[in-house]
Amino acid sequence: MHSLDEPPPAAPPTRSAVIVPVPAAEHAVAAHRAHLDRAAGWGVPAHLTVLHPFLPPSQLDEQALSALAAAAATVGGFDVTFAATAWFGAEVLWLAPTPEQPLRQLTAAVFSAFPDHPPYGGAHGTDPADVQPHLTVAERALAGPDGLSALQAAEADVRTRLPFSQHLDHALLITGSEQPRSWRTLRRLELGSR
Repeated sequence: MHSLDEPPPAAPPTRSAVIVPVPAAEHAVAAHRAHLDRAAGWGVPAHLTVLHPFLPPSQLDEQALSALAAAAATVGGFDVTFAATAWFGAEVLWLAPTPEQPLRQLTAAVFSAFPDHPPYGGAHGTDPADVQPHLTVAERALAGPDGLSALQAAEADVRTRLPFSQHLDHALLITGSEQPRSWRTLRRLELGSR
């Protein structure tokens, strides 16, 4: 039993994901993501998705972790620049990474090691080349009745903070649920050296 001064224990994680965190993006997107990106509410930092959904947390044993680390190490660290915003229809505002190819290679390597877990559950096909690398800023579904205007305002603000760049040298295996602030890093996955 916990005291009234302590938060209740966190529920066990129900999902996992492999992401590449982009701390340099926080200055540009954090204020918008806090209200307009459900992953931010779950505690997921600004990121590029490698593979989600990934294995159920109960299957993240040492064999799976070793295979994941080996897959991540096949792609060298890389520099990425975010210089433009983009949209999925009128529903999601995102930042476009340049170049895209190293992230596509990382997704392909992880998917090759775990072929039963396609990117986005196969919603966009099972070929990683068909998945658009992106850093989500805002989702219209979370913006209320004036959703499109809210996303357009977020876009105008974010554009004033572009471009920015970051060297990416690791991915993260994270686990959590749809509960607020529930996602945690389970393993840091070093990218290979070039």
